Amino acid sequence: MAFQNDRKSTGVAYLLWFFLGGFGIHRFYLGKTTSAVMMLLLSLFSWLTLAFVIGFFTLAIWGIWMLVDLFLIPGMARAHNERLAASLSL
Repeated sequence: MAFQNDRKSTGVAYLLWFFLGGFGIHRFYLGKTTSAVMMLLLSLFSWLTLAFVIGFFTLAIWGIWMLVDLFLIPGMARAHNERLAASLSL
């Protein structure tokens, strides 16, 4: 019962990635708090400095990170669920 309540869904993670991924919300959902905060800060910094040249470079990095996350989400959800199952079986 506890596993079903705390497991992470790949579908929900993809929805969060699609609608709020630029802010790293999908990473918060999957328990990757440190990288989620880094993604959020990079996103904010990129949009705030877009008027300057540096904003274009950081926005490109942010975009690549978003694209890579598209392929990493299933593995992150699986890893979270495996850790959860292992911790509950003790």
